[in-house]
Amino acid sequence: MKIPTIHGYIDRRILINFRADPEVVAKIIPFPFRPKLYKEKAIVGICLIRLKHVKPKGFPNFIGVNSENGAHRIAVEWDENGETKSGVYIPRRDTSLGFNALVGGRLFPGKHYQAKFNVAEKDGHYHIDFKSSDDTSISIDATETTSFNDQSIFGTLDSASAFFEAGDLGYSPNKTKFEGLRLKAYKWEVRPLEVTKVSSSFFENEEFFPKYSVTFDNALLMTNIEHEWESETDK
Repeated sequence: MKIPTIHGYIDRRILINFRADPEVVAKIIPFPFRPKLYKEKAIVGICLIRLKHVKPKGFPNFIGVNSENGAHRIAVEWDENGETKSGVYIPRRDTSLGFNALVGGRLFPGKHYQAKFNVAEKDGHYHIDFKSSDDTSISIDATETTSFNDQSIFGTLDSASAFFEAGDLGYSPNKTKFEGLRLKAYKWEVRPLEVTKVSSSFFENEEFFPKYSVTFDNALLMTNIEHEWESETDK
């Protein structure tokens, strides 16, 4: 699906990242994708992003739209023209904006579920929860910190940052194809978050993720990032 280049601002983006059993993850992602491993673990997660002034590039900000959005993500790789490519597979997207839910998978890549978001942010503390139209839900509580999680398999903030920066190309399922969308951030800058609570009905569904197959690893924060979305060739 080809769309015009979309321009806007990431007001706030939180990446909640988990390490997971590669064999479990391999069973739930479709061909041609396979889990992208880091220290023999698959990496999955949730992106909670507030977008502002989103509109076709070149149009004035005042016509842009604002929204809260959530995406469940799986780091993947695949073979293309003899090379190994990498990005993320996004099995579901959720949004506060009815327009996104209406046009997602039609005029914009990836089906979007309508969700009710509750957001509270104050003095570096973040609470976000949502419940979607099909009862999928998430809830997180986190606080800005200067220390990266010392239990993370990434070891350092720089290592984690590099891994997730490379996941700028996302593919979402839509009927018989996978629609590609690339995030082009004008700058890439992440800060660590300390998570005190996190739950996701998607990753806690033991039909797909047996108990203990997914473990929290780290959380990252981005704020005030100008960006563009560009279509990529469908798969």
